[in-house]
Amino acid sequence: MMTSKNDKNTRTTGRPTLNEVARLAGVSPITASRALRGISTVATELVEKVQLAAAELNYVVNPAARALASAQSHSVVVLVPSLSNLLFIETLEAIHQVLRPKGFEVLIGNFHYSRDEEENLLRNYMAYQPRGLLLTGFDRTESARRMVEASNVPCVYMMDLDPNAGVNCVGFSQLSAGETAAAHLLSRGYKRLAYIGAQLDQRTLLRGEGFRRALQHAGLYDPALELLTPRPSSVGLGGELFLQLLAAHPDVDAIFFGNDDLAQGALLEALRHGIKVPERVAVLGFNDLPASSFMVPRLSSISTPREAIGRCAAEHLLMIMAGNKIAKPVVDMGFELQVREST
Repeated sequence: MMTSKNDKNTRTTGRPTLNEVARLAGVSPITASRALRGISTVATELVEKVQLAAAELNYVVNPAARALASAQSHSVVVLVPSLSNLLFIETLEAIHQVLRPKGFEVLIGNFHYSRDEEENLLRNYMAYQPRGLLLTGFDRTESARRMVEASNVPCVYMMDLDPNAGVNCVGFSQLSAGETAAAHLLSRGYKRLAYIGAQLDQRTLLRGEGFRRALQHAGLYDPALELLTPRPSSVGLGGELFLQLLAAHPDVDAIFFGNDDLAQGALLEALRHGIKVPERVAVLGFNDLPASSFMVPRLSSISTPREAIGRCAAEHLLMIMAGNKIAKPVVDMGFELQVREST
């Protein structure tokens, strides 16, 4: 079949087009486009047909052409490690409140604390030519790091700080938070201090490192009193680890938990087993989740500015996308120790 040189569905470069992929797969161009973008509403059998056709024709998606066809991208990609943790829900809400009124679509990716999954999400979202990126922390694959740098897409990092990286970041010092936790427990006269952490993302490990340094400085560090697991953090896991630690080390008199849900689980198990807190053992959490101030006893915790971090990071990204330079690229939002009945 002959086609005109002016037919907008063909390319003069000789490279295969989306229309050719669609014809070979026996679907419409819209369906072919959606299948190649991974949109879930396309039937599995059609996705397979389109992918086979694209492979046969050596078709490569042209992100620049896609962005040109839809004018300028108004999307901002936000990648977080969890959507089941209130910590990130509050941050995302703040980001939406800043970006949506400015006409930006917020594309959220959950990488489940997996560096490889985050890299795949970045690769997929980059095809949409986003105007900006909001990324959580600095722990990612080298490939993902290079991808962000090479893209020249404005980016702000959240939750962690790195004054030496030469990037825009909004967060607080996880190391300092761990040191503050230890200092508080030591000031209360506790001597056998333990750290319980789960998930073991970089931030959890840094909190533990800060806690460890403070105990080493005080001459009270015992490596046997660190209980770390890669299992997902939860209330149930916190109760389980709490009992496990006390069974192995009955002389422990204070525990710092890497997240409040773990500490909440410990308080529930203490209540169930008649273990007095803080008389028998003090319990300190992290993040000060909403339920913590209603626990029995009320949970002492380190409060982190989740909403403020999201808002500030989004505002900085707006400035960068507008071509403005941030006067203070590293913003330490700090944290606050909330002392309650459990310590």
